[in-house]
Amino acid sequence: MYISNEGLLVILFVGLVAGWLAGKVVRGTGFGIIGDIVVGIAGAFVASFLFPKLGIRIGTGLVSEIVYSAIGAVILLLVVRLVRGGGRF
Repeated sequence: MYISNEGLLVILFVGLVAGWLAGKVVRGTGFGIIGDIVVGIAGAFVASFLFPKLGIRIGTGLVSEIVYSAIGAVILLLVVRLVRGGGRF
């Protein structure tokens, strides 16, 4: 799969916003703002590849990308918290 430079920048920006949002939704993870942003960027990559393949579509535009990425980041934060925290949500 090819990602253009502009697409990569959008994914990084959306990941920053999504990481911040996911950090607010999933409190108590202990990663801090930088860790949540990194997880948000990873969530943006996961969401940009996984959700279209699953047929999940919210809409188009930057807002829908932020929603996709925030969902992906929340899922990643919960998985990391589950693995790191010994199985507690």
